[in-house]
Amino acid sequence: SLSLFLSSFSEQGRYLQANSRELNIVFGYPNNTIKTSRYNVFNFLPLNLFEQFQRLANAYFLILLFLQLIPQISSLAWYTTVIPLLVVLSITAVKDAIDDMGYGEILKAGIQGSFSYRIKEDKWMNIQVGDIIKLKNNQSVTADVLLLSSSEPYGLTYIETAELDGETNLKVKQAISVTSNLEDNLGLLSAFDGKVKCESPNNKLDKFTGILTYKGKNYLLNHDKLLLRGCVIRNTDWCYGLVIYTGPDTKLMQNCGKSTFKRTHMDHLLNVLVLWIFLFLGSMCFILAIGHGIWEHKKGYYFQSFLPWKKYVSSSVASAILIFWSYFIILNTMVPISLYVSVEIIRLGNSCYINWDRKMFYAPKNTPARARTTTLNEELGQVKYVFSDKTGTLTQNIMVFNKCSINGIFYGMHPENTAFIILYHF
Repeated sequence: SLSLFLSSFSEQGRYLQANSRELNIVFGYPNNTIKTSRYNVFNFLPLNLFEQFQRLANAYFLILLFLQLIPQISSLAWYTTVIPLLVVLSITAVKDAIDDMGYGEILKAGIQGSFSYRIKEDKWMNIQVGDIIKLKNNQSVTADVLLLSSSEPYGLTYIETAELDGETNLKVKQAISVTSNLEDNLGLLSAFDGKVKCESPNNKLDKFTGILTYKGKNYLLNHDKLLLRGCVIRNTDWCYGLVIYTGPDTKLMQNCGKSTFKRTHMDHLLNVLVLWIFLFLGSMCFILAIGHGIWEHKKGYYFQSFLPWKKYVSSSVASAILIFWSYFIILNTMVPISLYVSVEIIRLGNSCYINWDRKMFYAPKNTPARARTTTLNEELGQVKYVFSDKTGTLTQNIMVFNKCSINGIFYGMHPENTAFIILYHF
């Protein structure tokens, strides 16, 4: 029963039963929905504004807006700053939202085993722990599943793990004998009620320990029995697996760090340029304020009947301090806030050119180039260092026939002899 099964295990590790959603849902395991975008409906506005105000020009105009709300120093209406700032922020926010939607949620269609003698199609996001799913050749695995049976002898399944470790050579997984006999018998698979006790979700790709309890016997499980999310089924017509980890609990997602806001060298250069403009602007305002203070001290003081000081101005020094911020507001056109909009438009145009480039079209798979983000376009091709290992990842091994001697006759003196020699040798 459910109570006996729950009481038989401690709170450590993961426990599940095949084909029993009623039992597994008690543990509160997440579904298989994966979200890789930075934003959502609730945090988009504050998070995007925080990222945009890391640009010095935007921060300057925000400070300028607060200064314009002070009547003692404000010489321009506040809306003269709000309108261009809102336009810049809105254009950038729309561009960031479009880029982020390009990542979105991974909702690939999969095939899920039902509790009857049939198979029904469903989306991968609806897969839950304890479900039995069917995977076909060249299909990507989007959950961590325990291999039960396959179309190959002895329950073997070949997988490609390029997305996990970068290796394109195939690896072999093998189901345990007690489940490999299930093969593709939907009746036996639907009646399979094995219980699995295994380790808690972790990021160790080459480690998995667990125990399968089936028909009163225990069977040890290791990572050779587990198909990880991100693998691709190769040279195997079909295989069945029991879902162990889903969504954020999968080992692939456990290894994914928090997405960070990436900035290009162009962004850093713009910030440096704007910083120098700030220093130049501050110097100009300081010189003008000193000149104003000297004039008020020597001349303006004697013309107060014609040019009276404000009530809050008690001396020429106080007047110079206030006029410094007034000049700071008046000379705001020196800061090129529109430069950021121009850069964003150029990046958007470059992204379109990438998508339209016929030379980047891959005809065998009918796949054009796709710019998934408009933020990092100018970084393309900026390679400074190339690292290689002994696996030959960045090399190409080509064996070219030179010449040989067979029964005293030399071959290979002419290029056309190559095909003849290979045929003669075989």
